[in-house]
Amino acid sequence: MGNLFRLGLVVCWLAQFPLAQAQSTLADSNKLYLDPAWLTLGHYHPDKFGGGYTSQADDPAFFLSEQGKHSPESELTATLDAIQQPGNGDGHAQCRFPARTAWLADTLDLSLPRVTCPAYREWANELNTASVTLVFAASYLNSPSSMFGHTFLRLDPPSTDATTNLLLASTISYAADAAAHDSELLFAYKGIFGGYPGITSVQPYYEKIRLYSDIEHRDLWEYRLNLSETEVDQLLAHAWEIQDRNFDYYFFDENCAYRLLALIDVARPGTRLLGEVSTHAIPSDTVRWVLDKDLVRDIHYRPSAATEVAYSLNILPEAHQDLAAAIATGDISAESEELAGLSDEERARLLDATYDYVRYQSEAEDWPRDYAAPLSHQLLKERSKVDDAVALPSPPQPAVRDDEGHNTFRASLGAGQIDHREFIRLSLRPAYHDLLDPPAGYREGAQLQFLGLDTRYYTDNDEWQVEELIGVEIRSLSPRDAFFEPLSWQVGFGGRRTDTGSKRVFTAYLDGGAGGSWKLEDHMQAFALATADLEVDDELRRGYDVAPGVDVGLLYQAPRLSLLAGLKTKAWIVSDQHRQDQAYARAGWHFQRGLSLYTELTREDHYDRYQSIWQAGVHAYF
Repeated sequence: MGNLFRLGLVVCWLAQFPLAQAQSTLADSNKLYLDPAWLTLGHYHPDKFGGGYTSQADDPAFFLSEQGKHSPESELTATLDAIQQPGNGDGHAQCRFPARTAWLADTLDLSLPRVTCPAYREWANELNTASVTLVFAASYLNSPSSMFGHTFLRLDPPSTDATTNLLLASTISYAADAAAHDSELLFAYKGIFGGYPGITSVQPYYEKIRLYSDIEHRDLWEYRLNLSETEVDQLLAHAWEIQDRNFDYYFFDENCAYRLLALIDVARPGTRLLGEVSTHAIPSDTVRWVLDKDLVRDIHYRPSAATEVAYSLNILPEAHQDLAAAIATGDISAESEELAGLSDEERARLLDATYDYVRYQSEAEDWPRDYAAPLSHQLLKERSKVDDAVALPSPPQPAVRDDEGHNTFRASLGAGQIDHREFIRLSLRPAYHDLLDPPAGYREGAQLQFLGLDTRYYTDNDEWQVEELIGVEIRSLSPRDAFFEPLSWQVGFGGRRTDTGSKRVFTAYLDGGAGGSWKLEDHMQAFALATADLEVDDELRRGYDVAPGVDVGLLYQAPRLSLLAGLKTKAWIVSDQHRQDQAYARAGWHFQRGLSLYTELTREDHYDRYQSIWQAGVHAYF
């Protein structure tokens, strides 16, 4: 009897062996583990040195093989073995890795054991996804994590009629798992150098709208993808695989946009969106890549609460704007006789716009409830007395979408002269935008530059010099008016050439400033900032110097022409007490989306001597 039992085991083992061997041989002979689809499922990328691969996943639970992080072949073999094992329950490999299972079964034409996965099925049924929409939240300079914009996926339910409420849809997003008590500066540092794990999470869409549109004043662009039902299922299956799994988060490349590209690559193998990523993955650039791959069915614009309020106020006649501001500040009552002379239509629009403004300020700017609530009630009471008035119009869609702006990588070639020394200028900037770049598709008055390198070749002595190295440079000029009083500010750090009185040396610097900006007319604003500069270098008499100062000027940003002109003055007060006064004028002519001409003229009084600096050239955007 014992011999018969052992013989049966041998027969069973021999019966399974040819199938397993055949599958292993097929996978190996075709080098299936090097298939781009498998590498994408495992988030494998070629090692920079050597011929191996490493997965970007940093969670051991993402792998079935102990060598899985560095061996796509071992992980494939382990996965093939695991998904063919009998069993049930959420811990089975088919339940843990439904996207891998579906791809392998289809590619190798496998006949797999039927496995029940209650948790995954309940999750997928609850999401109830028929189509997927890529959502882009516009840039927001007041938060390091949002300066370049943000992308996430919305999972849209089947559309039965026009009343389908997409606000109740779920979203998939990837973000740094940062500690709540971390400062913005610490967040920026850790985000740049990979100090946070990144987590893929699922949240309701209405929560995203509240965060981005209602609180952070960011318009949303919705790009509905043309994925098939099978592709949508595969995207969801891979989202399940990576949900709550750690991937190191990097602010400039392995960020929110990067992980979403991987999900789309898994859904539709061959798109190779990740192949577009080089040194950085700027969210607006990734939207362009998705459009270029013909993945978008239609586009919808969703203005932020701040955009809607500002629009409803701006379309009022100037006299009515003054009345709205006076009502909001309590200078006059909504029942005032000053409103009695208005037509029903005019009074309704004024009351609606004022009410929306008060409600926005109470939610976004924390106006005291004991002030905002009675005022809101008074406005609604007066509004109820007006019948049949037309509702306020919605803000129009911008003429140029964020993804239609210039590309973010910029290379510049030019020539110039400083103190009678002629030079050729070559500069590179990986990201993102400055005040004189083509403004279409970018925030008015906003500047954000990262790792800019500016070099000069002086023809008189055949010498190359680094003129400036920008670490990060941010400038936000937000115009103030009777309703909104944002702070204009700037900050930057890096290295630059500075004059010590006897020679020009390269110093580390940190500068900043704050003040106000005011709109003068369309495309033009004036600004005034109090500034502070710090320079550090051994060539300075005390090793460092500090200069408080002022910067006042005009900024003009139009589709074809940008101008920036102003006056700066600084008082260096540590190493060598003296003033530095400067008048400057800079311009950019935008004659193509990818090309601009630039020119700059500066007249400076420094160390009791005047010198002029001019340069001109061309910017190319890639």
